[in-house]
Amino acid sequence: MFTSQLIANRHTFFGSGSVQQLVPLLTRAALPTLLFCGRSFLHGSAWQQLKPQLEPLLCGVEIVSHEASPEEIDAWVARWRGRTKQVLAIGGGSVIDAAKAVAAVSQHPLNTLRYLEKVGDTAVTGATLPLIAVPTTAGTGSEVTQNSVVTDKTRLNVKASLRHANFVPQIAILDPNLLRGASDTVLACCAIDAFTHLFEACLSAKADAFTRQTAISGMQAFMRGWPALNRDDAAGDEAREQMMMASWLGGQSLSMAGLGVIHGIAGELGAIKDYHHGEVCGRLLLPFLQLLADSEHPQQIALMKQLDTALFAQADSSPARRLASWLSANAITPFWQPPATLSAEEIDWILARSNSKNSLINYSVEQQRWLLEQAFTIAS
Repeated sequence: MFTSQLIANRHTFFGSGSVQQLVPLLTRAALPTLLFCGRSFLHGSAWQQLKPQLEPLLCGVEIVSHEASPEEIDAWVARWRGRTKQVLAIGGGSVIDAAKAVAAVSQHPLNTLRYLEKVGDTAVTGATLPLIAVPTTAGTGSEVTQNSVVTDKTRLNVKASLRHANFVPQIAILDPNLLRGASDTVLACCAIDAFTHLFEACLSAKADAFTRQTAISGMQAFMRGWPALNRDDAAGDEAREQMMMASWLGGQSLSMAGLGVIHGIAGELGAIKDYHHGEVCGRLLLPFLQLLADSEHPQQIALMKQLDTALFAQADSSPARRLASWLSANAITPFWQPPATLSAEEIDWILARSNSKNSLINYSVEQQRWLLEQAFTIAS
């Protein structure tokens, strides 16, 4: 029997314009602050508005352009150890994860790999610099999770986490205005990642009434936002607000209940391929819903009926197929259609390492292979 535990930000600011809380927060603390962000943020309107007041409060700026490697984390730590007392992350999941890793590893004596799950040999102590997370995408929920994802695609081919309850950012600022200007592909791929977090956490073997209600609330917010994410009007503003909330609730849900076979596959695939993580999850989600439609597992059947009522206000004879159809019909872009290939060798490599941890059903290698073959084109 599992007992759910919620560990969240000490302070969470939510709403349009809430990024304006950033300067007062930094001024009040008066700590040398290192900013991690994406290059696009420095070219955007939000930075131009914040720059006159924010820049003098920073001791430096580091650009994150992709999922950070252990070597990149170590280089940032070497550059800033002892020079910064607080870390600020403004960006997507990769930016926030990199900032969380630097904040933590800078307070530990060894290099990143020594502390990394799957390959490390030393436990983290929980020591970390204070961190403020300001997401500019709505998908990963990294602003409220305990883990920092690090990816090594050159030597060990591993995608794994640094994880400790203390690594949850102390402060999160959720301003849906920061989603404005993102491409349809980024909006959709990030959003379907958030949905997958919520969905898998709801169906997790570790879930209980508390975690499932959190996940259902997040999926309801997702449903309100999914069709209008890219609209430049009041409906679009409302949609982006709902998706920012869904992402945050997804981070809480996955932290409490864990994820399932979709992320068990996607995490390994991400160690060798550069496909957007959200796109990978979304591609796998659609065939996974087909598996669920044919499931004879009593608890899965009951949970899908419960979800159908919560999301569509009525019960359907095939709730999984209805959900798949709705997701596809209401997507702002068909993220699953552009060709995405895997070789037979890559599929074998992924399946040798993937898992269905936390799933109510232990999905076989054959079932996982079928999911990959449905989601990707197999290169000859």
